Amino acid sequence: MIAMKAVARLPMINHLHPWFREDRSDIRWLPINTDIEMPENTPMPLELLYRLIGEASHRVIIDYCGCRKAFGCEDYPVGIGCLLLGDSALEVRRRFPHHEASIEEAREHARLAVDAGLVPVIGKARVDNFIFKIKDRSRLVTVCFCCECCCITRLTSTLPLKHLEPIFPRLESVTVTVSDRCRGCGKCVEHCYVQAIEVMDGTAVISGYCRACGRCATACPNDAVEIRITDPDFLEKTRDRIRSYIDYE
Repeated sequence: MIAMKAVARLPMINHLHPWFREDRSDIRWLPINTDIEMPENTPMPLELLYRLIGEASHRVIIDYCGCRKAFGCEDYPVGIGCLLLGDSALEVRRRFPHHEASIEEAREHARLAVDAGLVPVIGKARVDNFIFKIKDRSRLVTVCFCCECCCITRLTSTLPLKHLEPIFPRLESVTVTVSDRCRGCGKCVEHCYVQAIEVMDGTAVISGYCRACGRCATACPNDAVEIRITDPDFLEKTRDRIRSYIDYE
């Protein structure tokens, strides 16, 4: 990870290295909060994940999270690993314990992850082709279920913002704001694993590094962090953007 951080800060790295090229990666967080302010009759963000699972030609569950295992994570289940979708998911090397899953099993896997407090991160992650030794044919959607241990969250907080935005965009039309109910207790800071929040003059301030995962809102004891989705078509727009990068059906 230290090497990846160093590489990410090299000039022109987003043009030279496939892991950081805009046409090779497009990954976004899905907020797991149930109290998101949204237009009436708009589907919740997690519906995008369940739809992708249903549309995918194949679904493969990695039987454990390598990051949580490596870091000896005690806060979240090590046995909840990544979910790979599409034809290329079947090309995972045997050294990664995995199994092909039905639509129902894959959706249950995702539900268990969210219930455990893990945040789904979905899209085309070029680095996963390297990790899982899968040739990049744009036939693979990766669904990671992230905590503080995960490589994506640890990299995000150190990647220069100009490189972060193109490959780790926020979910379409989602906003995260702090209301006047904030008392500056710092609970949100403790729960932000990309270090995008700090308390200034007694109030939480959210920086441009925020990827709108929603963990800060779940941690706030005063309900001062508000998450909104303003576009009722956000799900279709996000799905169409993913489909423009990947043929996973």
